[in-house]
Amino acid sequence: MILQEFDPSQKAVINAEDFVDPIAEMPETAVACYSRITMERMVEELGAKKIASTSTANGETYVYRAAYKGKEIALFMIDVGAPMSVAMLEEVFAMGVRNVIVFGTCGVLDREIEDCSILIPNQAIRDEGTSYHYAPAENEIEVNGNYLGQFTDLLEAMNIYYTVGKVWTTDAFYRETVEKVKRRKEQGCICVDMECSANAAAARFRGRELFQFFYAADNLDAEQWDIRSLGNDAKLMEKDRIAMIALELAVRI
Repeated sequence: MILQEFDPSQKAVINAEDFVDPIAEMPETAVACYSRITMERMVEELGAKKIASTSTANGETYVYRAAYKGKEIALFMIDVGAPMSVAMLEEVFAMGVRNVIVFGTCGVLDREIEDCSILIPNQAIRDEGTSYHYAPAENEIEVNGNYLGQFTDLLEAMNIYYTVGKVWTTDAFYRETVEKVKRRKEQGCICVDMECSANAAAARFRGRELFQFFYAADNLDAEQWDIRSLGNDAKLMEKDRIAMIALELAVRI
């Protein structure tokens, strides 16, 4: 099977270093999110300065530098979907980032999980293709091994409820069928996303630190799909608060 052809060579024919250069003023720690609106609000709130950019046929993505509680932190919006998410990580790693905190939405597989509540993956099912280019073929990958305790301590100190569990990472947003949802729940998954397992594999392959967490959005544990707060304009104040949680972790690592 083609997904079993993992090649451990660090160098490829095309590398991120072919497109971007190290940035002298790039902070070692970065916070990234998948929501354009949330990132724009973070940049405005912190008065962040644009220091770099990456580009594809879809347009430019900017990397910013900001100070939060005395620590310099990079900020960037990361693209949805495993291939582009990992490509962005590769490029910021090449620019000089060593630690990344990534947050975004997920679909919940348990209707009891409240909208916009915090979910922390500790294991991911690799139902996507990108991770198999960064790690040998296995069904699952461990995630968030290093900073999980720090993050849960932070949430408890802030009196914020959270859930820890397994995530199902899939490439096919429109192929989350009833039977697949049932099967993933039986395997212990509490939520579904499109990037987590691939991000984890890429960071491990490159020797970088990565922490990922979600805020709950749409509900798949129902007879009919419930969009809840999946739209970018929904519950912006709650999402701003979640962004601040990511920044609080950034100053601690």
